[in-house]
Amino acid sequence: MELLHDRYQVEQSLGKKAGRQTLLARDLQTQKLVVVKLLTFNHEFEWDDLKLFEREAETLKSLNHPAIPRYLDYFELESPTYKGVALVQSYIEAKSLDQHLKAGRSFSQADVQQLGQSLLEILIYLHSQSPPVVHRDIKPSNILLGDRSGTTVGQVYLVDFGSVQTLVAHEGSTITVVGTYGYMPPEQYGGRATPASDLYSLGATLICLATGKHPADLPQANLRIQFKSSATLNEAMTDWLEWLTEPAIDRRLQSAQEALRVLRAKTARSLSTPKERKIVPQITKAHVLWSATWRSSLTGAAFAISSVIIAYIINSGHDGETPISISVMLILAAGAVGSTWGYGNGLLMASLTNRFFSPLKNHWIYRLGIGIIPMSVSLIAILIACTLTSTRSGILLFPVLAGLAVAMSPMLASQLFANWYIKASRAVRRLESEAMPDRNDP
Repeated sequence: MELLHDRYQVEQSLGKKAGRQTLLARDLQTQKLVVVKLLTFNHEFEWDDLKLFEREAETLKSLNHPAIPRYLDYFELESPTYKGVALVQSYIEAKSLDQHLKAGRSFSQADVQQLGQSLLEILIYLHSQSPPVVHRDIKPSNILLGDRSGTTVGQVYLVDFGSVQTLVAHEGSTITVVGTYGYMPPEQYGGRATPASDLYSLGATLICLATGKHPADLPQANLRIQFKSSATLNEAMTDWLEWLTEPAIDRRLQSAQEALRVLRAKTARSLSTPKERKIVPQITKAHVLWSATWRSSLTGAAFAISSVIIAYIINSGHDGETPISISVMLILAAGAVGSTWGYGNGLLMASLTNRFFSPLKNHWIYRLGIGIIPMSVSLIAILIACTLTSTRSGILLFPVLAGLAVAMSPMLASQLFANWYIKASRAVRRLESEAMPDRNDP
């Protein structure tokens, strides 16, 4: 085994193509495995190759991301075996997606969605650099996938920043990478590249995973990849991939941030298969009626029973002790009256809610409106109670307390019910807002 640069012990070859070799070596200083990429000066060498190789090294040197290989070293090399330049980068112990596909692994819709999200997060980092880094060669062989961890598809890495070109003079300070047939968007064949070009390549890569076929082997119509019949994907995921792989760049998703936002919105609502799709809960009229009546009935009964107990305690010191049987009967009667009163109030609240406040738009108007009617009924009930229980010597304490309790309970019940209805409406609206956006949405 050869020693390179008096430091890197070659262990095996990882790949070879015209003028280039990729070796797995051990750094004798750190005892860690590293990847050594060699550009050899042989009969296939061209000066443009050296420029691109140097630009690749400079690009990696400027990047610092856990899902991208780290730049470690760069040196000239002249030995009996190799003559050229070498780029050393960190070694990632993981198989490429291409290797997984060749081994017969299939990728579910959930796998494709997770891979898409992970790669978009990497692209957000690359495209935010100054100047932006456009990979331009996203494909299964340039994406490494670590072992599965729990329910996740595995750690995702983006590698191979070879053949880097700088289009600073032509495309506004953009660094770009030569692409691969089948994964390249139409504009890339003309030497034009933008962040949206990476999104096309990402979409083509995910289509390859979903279908198990190279994008170039799938039929096309008006330059659009026709993959629906070859993939088991629902409508939401299919639409998102079609959006990524729009041939016309101005109709494609324009940034990784936008693509990730749309993906997450679709995932929240409808990226599961139809059998697994979660239905957004709705507040039905029956649900409103049940919630209003039981809350109001219990509140009315509790207030009425409490008033009887309080009145009993107060009167026991003046009129002597009331027989237990009578006390029990009074409590039961108060509970029945209070719950009946509350039930009627619940019917009223449910009717008002379903008639005028479904769907709920203004919380404050609703809270005020749902409280005015019970308050008005309460005031009328208090007046009636005072009138019926008044005597020449004044107003009897017990009936007044009972009347006040039964009358005031709807006011509390209305606010308890309003709190529930407002929270439930907010939850439904939040889920609805996460519904998948239309292609024409901003």
